[in-house]
Amino acid sequence: MGSPYFRFKQFIVWHDRCAMKVGTDGVLLGAWAGPGRPGEISGGSPQTVLDIGTGSGLVALMLAQRFPEAQVTGIDSDAEAAAQARENFAGSPWQQRLRAAHISLQEFCRGTAAAAVTRRFDMIVSNPPFYDTTLTSPDPLRTAARHTGGLTHEELLLLSAGLLSDTGVFSLIVPSESEKSILRLADRSRLHLQRLTRVYSKPSSRPRRILASFGKISEGPATEETVCLTDADGNRSEWYRKISEEFYLN
Repeated sequence: MGSPYFRFKQFIVWHDRCAMKVGTDGVLLGAWAGPGRPGEISGGSPQTVLDIGTGSGLVALMLAQRFPEAQVTGIDSDAEAAAQARENFAGSPWQQRLRAAHISLQEFCRGTAAAAVTRRFDMIVSNPPFYDTTLTSPDPLRTAARHTGGLTHEELLLLSAGLLSDTGVFSLIVPSESEKSILRLADRSRLHLQRLTRVYSKPSSRPRRILASFGKISEGPATEETVCLTDADGNRSEWYRKISEEFYLN
């Protein structure tokens, strides 16, 4: 059995009650999200951030560390995950700026509309369910966390576009095989690609994940890059080391 928690430089993430544990994808998204270089966002530091499917709260915690003025909200449709995120937030240095809610994205959007409150976010992030069509896991919680039965990619993009401020940025990480469909769905949701990073596990491998950022305003051709997580010797690549150095202990 793995450790029930993961220690970062400035915070600890307990994940023993979450279906999906702390992993590389979450770290990548938390360190990369936003256009331009990691840690930067168009128009300055975001004031409001929404993490969809927050799980243990890892990405929300990373964004709270990166953006000291941001109010960060994490939502999750799984009650245990939302409760654990809330506890992780309370134990962090940024507890006053972090909030976790047990609610689906669909319910969150309906509640906002019903209350007649105009809620828009400067930054929205999501590490969404990985697969649209694969065999399910025997563990129903893990299945729910990894498959898009409760929230399709189409819903994610369309609803996120409605919650995004005019100059805001929506960032996500998905498997490489979803790249074409995600770009098509983003276009259908009137979201413009700003930055795309294709992630390889090692130089000799096939692409593993893509990181993509979108906005409502077209800023011209998107910036694209291809990166590796490890070098030829199996060590963290210079790119991965640089974007994660403020978080990993070593």
